[in-house]
Amino acid sequence: MHALIFAAGKGERMRPLTEHTPKPLLRVGGKMLIEWHLEKLADIGVSTVVINTSWLADCFEPALGDGSRWGLRLIYSYEGPEPLETGGGMAKALPHLGTEPFIAVNGDVFCDADFALLPKQPDAIAHLLMVANPEHNPGGDFALQADGRLASDGVERLTFSGIGMYRPELLLRCQSQWRQVGIAHPRFKLAPILRQAMHEGLVTGALHSGLWTDVGTPERLAALDAALRSGPRQPG
Repeated sequence: MHALIFAAGKGERMRPLTEHTPKPLLRVGGKMLIEWHLEKLADIGVSTVVINTSWLADCFEPALGDGSRWGLRLIYSYEGPEPLETGGGMAKALPHLGTEPFIAVNGDVFCDADFALLPKQPDAIAHLLMVANPEHNPGGDFALQADGRLASDGVERLTFSGIGMYRPELLLRCQSQWRQVGIAHPRFKLAPILRQAMHEGLVTGALHSGLWTDVGTPERLAALDAALRSGPRQPG
């Protein structure tokens, strides 16, 4: 199994911490944030992890090496000086991700979910892990329906955790569009593609009720660090 970690963002809300260190390489609970993901991916038998990079890209390989310390093979997918967003980053990484479903994880979240519970062969084109809405995203992102399908809108919307299982077909189905206009690596967000797939009933989801933090500000990073060092529970 392969995996993708999104690590190309500039981390502008985290400055000054991210002026010289990419957000996924910031330390929390005694480890780099990205290390928590790498350990969990190795534990479930992932063999290859693609890390997409842009901002301070040269920092990643010296910090993480080739992945052998976790029993992984790391591939760095450099997107250039400007990140390609989630959709563009995933599209550029596709040649390294194989033809089977793969896990994709935002490099700037912390989550105690068991990745082994993600379906290795999802019934849909994508399967997203959802969490309760945090204070900074009270309106949520997508609605989890009784049949396990996700919809763009609903009475009770949840927040996308940034963790999911994807079939390559999600990106391949729109690849011809940018090839027609001669764009090898377009810059676009993944959310509109997911919403279209949801409209077609092709996206499923599950609710994770454990620990999850979008490490988007220095304050959230500090709170998470304190929580991980003091015990198993995370502040609200």
